[in-house]
Amino acid sequence: MASAALLDKVIGRIITKGVLTIVHASGRESRFGTPTPAFPEIRIRLADKKVARQIVSDPRLGAGEAFIDGRLIIEQGDVMQLVQLLRANRVWERGVSLHSTGPIRSLVDRVMAARESINHQSSAKSNVAHHYDIGNALYELMLDSEHMQYSCAYWPRDDMTLAEAQEAKLAHIAAKLALEPGHRVLDIGCGWGGMAIYLARNFDVSVKGITLSEEQLELAEQRAKAAGVSDHVRFELIDYRDLAKRKITYDRIVSVGMFEHVGRPQFETFFRAASNLLNEDGVMLLHTIGRMGGPGSTDAFTRKYIFPGGYIPALSETLAASEKSRLIMTDVDTLRLHYARTLRQWYARCMAQQAEIEAMFDDRFFRMWTFYLSGATAAFENGGMCNYQIQYAKNRRTLPLTRDYMGESERALLEEGASLQN
Repeated sequence: MASAALLDKVIGRIITKGVLTIVHASGRESRFGTPTPAFPEIRIRLADKKVARQIVSDPRLGAGEAFIDGRLIIEQGDVMQLVQLLRANRVWERGVSLHSTGPIRSLVDRVMAARESINHQSSAKSNVAHHYDIGNALYELMLDSEHMQYSCAYWPRDDMTLAEAQEAKLAHIAAKLALEPGHRVLDIGCGWGGMAIYLARNFDVSVKGITLSEEQLELAEQRAKAAGVSDHVRFELIDYRDLAKRKITYDRIVSVGMFEHVGRPQFETFFRAASNLLNEDGVMLLHTIGRMGGPGSTDAFTRKYIFPGGYIPALSETLAASEKSRLIMTDVDTLRLHYARTLRQWYARCMAQQAEIEAMFDDRFFRMWTFYLSGATAAFENGGMCNYQIQYAKNRRTLPLTRDYMGESERALLEEGASLQN
């Protein structure tokens, strides 16, 4: 069967609600689905015959690369709407995949994902640099300016701004750390310093943030100085495995959006290092993107263009790895749609700043970046992705017996933040 006809057959099975029109390279038009108010009509044009073959052979990577190259052209709608239309017709809860691949392609994907997720210490820095050392200017355009949080925000109210939702996330996490005056806190994967600065501002604690991104380190130090907390916050370019060798311990450990980069073969290594870095009465809060359901594999597009060496963990394999270091799982919080809202905010900001982003890089990068944000949004809205916040303790007697302290601390932090803004 010709690739164009095979593509029509595949899309015809997927699209039932909403309308997608494909203009093939031959000029033939194929229309799929039925109109619905929930989805705008989408129209795409395939610039050459190879595009259909690319998509059929590897739907996400093939479609992504054709879009990046300008050979899959969206004539009506945008890339977020296109990806949303496809994913919403195959939601995770129904137990149906967006597409099925042949046994050879599935085997290749699993082998490649396993190989690339090893993330040895020798390659960890280059993997981080691939994504985070592309320049701070892009992230300053996309993220909230107050905290520069490149991770899932927290939306207790629908009417919150991105900055408010990110501050709510920081308060949500800080409340779970059960901080006390004089505590020494370690932030593993500190980003641009937002969490470390927030903790130093709101608690009588000292914070050490570690990262493998030189760009992040430089800006984090600048932001801590501007916030007036340099005396309480220190940042270092170091791998968590090397830090653990120093035999220094901390009262609290927090790690936000870093565990996804560890790689599945290194899960036990990560938790062993964290346990060695934590005092006997210590508490750790891990915030990570996670999979609903069981373990899986990272898709080829994400491995190639976005997060080489990374892997999104299932809750089961995360807990299985941590229990070997005798870390007691004391609380699990599943954030379901919070990241989808966050990603839509980032996407809107990028679309509004298209000219500036293309001037920094080029139009191919802009298409790659918006395809990534669109795919991620769809994964959280209708796919199998979520966020987990897992609280650990080394001693069963360290934390209060009920969760009441979390809510009380969180409300106090948010009320104090609101009063400072007024």
